[in-house]
Amino acid sequence: MSTSGKHDGEHGGATASHGGHGGGKASGGHGHHGHGDHAAMFRDRFWVTLVLAVPVIIYSEMIGMWLGFMPPMFPGSGLIAPVLGTFIFAWGGWPFLKGGFEEAKSLQPGMMLLISMAITVAFVASAATTFGFFDLDFWWELALLVVIMLLGHWLEMRAVGQASGALEALAALLPDDAERVTDSGTENVSLDELRVGDVVLVRSGARVPADGEITSGEAELDESMITGESRPVAKSAGDRVVAGTVATDSAIRVEVTAVGEDTALSGIRRLVEEAQGSRSRAQALADRAAAFLFYFAAGAALITFSTWLALGDPGQAINNTITVLVISCPHALGLAIPLVIALSTGISARNGILVKDRLALERTRSIDTVLFDKTGTLTKGEPALTNVAAADGMDEDTLLAIAGAVEADSEHPLARAIVAAAKERGEVRGATGFRSLTGRGVEAVVDGAKVAVGGPSLLRERGIEDSEELRDAVEKWKARGAAALHVVRGGAAIGALALEDEVRPESKEAVEALHERGVRVVMITGDARQVADAVADDLGIDEVFAEVLPEDKDRVVAELQSRGERVAMVGDGVNDAPALARADVGIAIGAGTDVAMESAGVVLASNDPRSVVSVIKLSKAGYRKMLQNLFWAAGYNVVAVPLAAGVLAPVGILLSPAVGAVLMSLSTIVVALNAQLLRTLDLRPGEDS
Repeated sequence: MSTSGKHDGEHGGATASHGGHGGGKASGGHGHHGHGDHAAMFRDRFWVTLVLAVPVIIYSEMIGMWLGFMPPMFPGSGLIAPVLGTFIFAWGGWPFLKGGFEEAKSLQPGMMLLISMAITVAFVASAATTFGFFDLDFWWELALLVVIMLLGHWLEMRAVGQASGALEALAALLPDDAERVTDSGTENVSLDELRVGDVVLVRSGARVPADGEITSGEAELDESMITGESRPVAKSAGDRVVAGTVATDSAIRVEVTAVGEDTALSGIRRLVEEAQGSRSRAQALADRAAAFLFYFAAGAALITFSTWLALGDPGQAINNTITVLVISCPHALGLAIPLVIALSTGISARNGILVKDRLALERTRSIDTVLFDKTGTLTKGEPALTNVAAADGMDEDTLLAIAGAVEADSEHPLARAIVAAAKERGEVRGATGFRSLTGRGVEAVVDGAKVAVGGPSLLRERGIEDSEELRDAVEKWKARGAAALHVVRGGAAIGALALEDEVRPESKEAVEALHERGVRVVMITGDARQVADAVADDLGIDEVFAEVLPEDKDRVVAELQSRGERVAMVGDGVNDAPALARADVGIAIGAGTDVAMESAGVVLASNDPRSVVSVIKLSKAGYRKMLQNLFWAAGYNVVAVPLAAGVLAPVGILLSPAVGAVLMSLSTIVVALNAQLLRTLDLRPGEDS
């Protein structure tokens, strides 16, 4: 953050310069209900077909023979299985038949075509049996197959819908109306009626209706729904607030700065929606695998049918062919990757990690270098008091109280930092006669004595010499690049204050956590070398690029990549955009109201650099789940298809369509449950899993 401008003169140029950061404005996004609708459709069809499948199974001769019971017979009982089975095929199987037709028409075979082929073959064989062409009892197998397929798709759509539900959860964060402040009091208005510049009253326990800036009042705001941070954040006049957050303990007045689709919440919704709608490399791989399995299944079925027909056993040929088609349905394989990605997106959104590009999330697992922008990322981007040195006869708390009294009426960033530090240590004293000393500092009367606070030019003008103790302290601070201000009373320096861009308390922990994972940490900044080196030494950073112009940041990324390093760039502003775009993974940190960082693949809603570690954790955990699911689904097909074809028939091992349907169901459920284990991943900053 820059501290230059009209206030710089107050402190005699004692400020350290910092590169400024801005942010883009969020554009809107709209939630969608597609996955929820699909889940409901599959759920309804599953329960209906399950109920209808029960009598079909009960009146199956094969089931009765296996279980040793005979169902009650009555006129027309022989039609129960054919009639209900036909309804199950036509109504319960319709989503698969329709999807299969669309895939065949577009010449893009996949899961739906395989499923529709399997249930169609089972239906034709069952109908042929009813009309006496075969002596095979397939109705119950068809019913079981459709029920299992509906169950599998319901599980998938429900899981994907839960991930997409992050959008609806975000939308639900906004209140229905707002309490707008008017000349005569307040009035309740809908959110659509709010305009930029309006002032709204947010009562204790109420949600902020729009992005804005506090004009009066102090409150602790619950921002967990936006940032994932569980602890309330203290806010007061001048601080920004985000729509959807909750004032937990007292009322505040907020001037609206963004409404509707320009709010941070709308931007977050849009990012989540884009991520869930985007296709990833892993997803494309699953689609290609499904297409391959279609040809594999069709070829295996043809070979199976031809072989058994040549052996003179048409019944076994049909039986084994159907079993091959059932086994080959790539339901589990198709579920393996998309479900993990969908869950990852939803889990990340609930933890303040907004995945804009799924490929970026997938690539994060292989990152070996994280390049942090310093100002506003590893540091807070605003000055803070870091050291106090008092002259003989003066204690630090008293010195700070006096300096805080002098600076109380100044709007300079350094003045605000001094006043804030003084308030932390006690009550700020009263002062009178405040005036700005252009280019030198400020002056006021405290406890009847004139006191001035300023930089080196203040001492030079008044011919004041530091004590050796103060001089040594100031030299040490300047070597770090800190701004040093002196406190002068009665013609003598009674102390000195050091102010620096405050390092975030979480930054060191973030660096250590990355080192534990074997990731190098590099820092880039436009600040002077001594300022950069001081921060790097404090945090244990591996390499530093200092005095880098904003337009040259992407060159540094390219240099690291030329060494063979896979780089994640972490920045917080518009002038980081080229570097964010060039990096293998661009991560925008501290989204606030600037969530529309178009050049970043991942946006962190909080300012906590430890969230970068959370992204890596999520990426690696998701990749492990993908591999586990692919191994299970593919391994199941590799083993089951030959068994279904009857390769072990000579030794008496045959896999019936019923067993094939059960195995397929188990495979799907195993994959779905394994993916759900991602929910146990703890992504809270500072927590390890």
